[in-house]
Formats: sequence, C-alpha cells, structure tokens
Amino acid sequence: MMIKTPKKLIEVALPLDAINVAAAREKSIRHGHPSTLHLWWARRPLAAARAVIFAQMVNDPGYQQGGGFKYGVNKEKAAIERERLFKIMEDLVLWENTSNEEVLDRARAEIWRSWRETCELNRSHPLAADLFNPEKLPAFHDPFAGGGALPLEAQRLGLESFASDLNPVAVTINKAMIEIPPRFAGRRPVGPRVERDRQGKLSEDWSGARGLAEDVRRYSAWLRNEAEGRIGQLYPQVEITAAMATERPDLKPLIGQRLTVIAWLWARTVKSPNPAYSHVSVPLAASFLLANKPGKERYLEPVVTGDQYSFLVRSGPPTALAKNGTKVEGRGSSFFCVLSKTPISGDHIKAEAQAGRMGSRMMAIVAEGQGERVYLPPTNEMRPLL
Repeated sequence: MMIKTPKKLIEVALPLDAINVAAAREKSIRHGHPSTLHLWWARRPLAAARAVIFAQMVNDPGYQQGGGFKYGVNKEKAAIERERLFKIMEDLVLWENTSNEEVLDRARAEIWRSWRETCELNRSHPLAADLFNPEKLPAFHDPFAGGGALPLEAQRLGLESFASDLNPVAVTINKAMIEIPPRFAGRRPVGPRVERDRQGKLSEDWSGARGLAEDVRRYSAWLRNEAEGRIGQLYPQVEITAAMATERPDLKPLIGQRLTVIAWLWARTVKSPNPAYSHVSVPLAASFLLANKPGKERYLEPVVTGDQYSFLVRSGPPTALAKNGTKVEGRGSSFFCVLSKTPISGDHIKAEAQAGRMGSRMMAIVAEGQGERVYLPPTNEMRPLL
C-alpha cells in the first residue's frame, strides 16, 4: 500500500534571507557554540541545520491532490499559513533563541501537528501501528554526522537523534554533544565542590545540562589541583617585579604576585646565512602578535644588541614587523635574519634542518592574570630553556 506523504515546507519555500543572515552571524559566535568544543573543518551553521530540519518535518499548507489523498488549503490561505510558519523559522534561527523554550516549543508544536496529520492520512496503512504512531515522532539518523550540527538541532527540536561517523574525532564530538548531556539532563552535580567556591543555594539551578557542566568544572578543578601537586615544580610560576612594570602600566597592579604560567611561546631557529652572524640562531616567526583584541593589543618587539637579540612585550597597535614576523611577505617559506635583515631562503632552512642545526627559542610567556592573560618576556629563571 502506498504511503501518503504531503509535500514538506522545504520543497516549496523557505525564508532564505533570514536563514542566511543568522548563519553568517553565527561565524562570530564563540561563547557557548559547539565550535569551541573542537574545531571541525566542515561544521554546518546551527541556524541552517535547525531551519532545514524544521522545514523538512513540517507539511506545506498548500493544496495537494493525488496518490489517493487530498491535503491543504487554497492558494490564498496557504500563503497566509506559510507566512506564519516563516515567522516561526525567523525566530528559530536567531542565536539568542537557541535555548529559548517558548520559541522552541512553537516549532516543536508545528512538527507534532504535521506528523499527526501524516499519521491520520496513513491510518489505514497495514503497518500504521509501527510506522505512523501519532504519539511518537520519527527518530533522526545521521551516519556521517561530522561536527554534529544536524543531529544536535534535531534533538533540540524534539526528535530522538542517532549520530555516527567513520572519523573517531567526530564520534567523540557527537558523544559529548548529543549522547551524554541528555543522559544527565536535570541532575544535580555529584563531584566535590571546588574549594573557595562562592556558589550559593540561590544559584543552584540544575535544569538542562547545568548539573553536568558544573560537574565538569568541579572535576577539572580537582584534576588541575592534583596535577599541580604532582608536577607543579616543573612549571614554575612567574613573579611580577617592579622592574617588569617600569614600562608596562598594565603590570603595576600585579607587582609582587606570582602568576601561573599557562603557555610558553616558541619560535623555530636556524643559523643566520650572514657570515658575520653565522654563529647565531635566528628566529623563523610568521608573526610577533600576541593578542589583537581592539584596545588590548600585545606584540613582541625584537631588540638587537650586537650579535644578540631579545624580545620585549609592547602594547598598542601592532607594527608591520609584529604582523609579519621575520617572514618575507609573499615569498613562500622565505624569512630574514632579525640581526642583519639578510634573506633566509627555504633551501637554507631545509639544509639547516637536515644538518640537525634547527633549534628553538622562547619568545614569550603567557600567564593567568586577573580575568585576562598577561604576556611577559622570558625571565632569568627560564634562561636554561632559551
């Protein structure tokens, strides 16, 4: 017996302008976006995924006849109904409404209404009890889910999602986004509360995945403390001295504090091709930029003294040297010597590497400040690493 399937909204029309604007804006979203979980090279915009799934689950209201059934309303009424569905989609694709239950409930209600209409059309089908249960939505299956945008949004719209992939990284991403959070939804955290945690009873809202997120935070803190106790001596803190703050006003509030180092920034080095400096290993750096957030720019400035060089951290708009480092712009793998400005060809770099003379040089330290990162030149305690 033939299955009676009305046309879906996606087959007739979509509010493409609204979807495109929301998808483009999403590229600049960082906080709370799955892209911050792990970079995936073919990640689809959540807005587009949400819109596509909604539109392929909702029946188009236009009049349809054939295949043993009639469905829909006349042209004028269908146009009005489509505008109503488009308004739901326009609200649905906005990033601000990603977790807006009122907007999501409207979309879920439309999906359920279309599904029950389809079930009613097929109530005489011999397999109706299994295929067209009006109390259970079809499940969403994506065997090549990649970054998981489609199954995640299907789950958000009320469908049971199943996602897999051949790439184990994609499998891990999907387990973290789609499989694990629903399993612990609405549960209180069970991990040990973080020492000196100011969280009070008034903020203990464990709806959704908040309890799971809090457990991740608590166990992360526990792991960090354990690691610091076992190997912390191998990662010395850096003390901010008055001398460091002489030309760095941003460091003055931190004088006397010992900051935890979270990163050491290095550059590859090769011997300079200039005979006068052939005993010096010079850096191959495509950029000396440390931070480019407007108003908080930081960059490294190489300071040359005879046949030696060091780095200072500067604030303000970056210079051309800071932006390009010692790389020759538009010349492939070509660089220049920071001491003599002599060009360093790709062949020279390759020869140095093959001869075992390629080394490394620490350029800067990144430490945890008061709510922001602090960039410092290498200290005397770290000279052996230079």
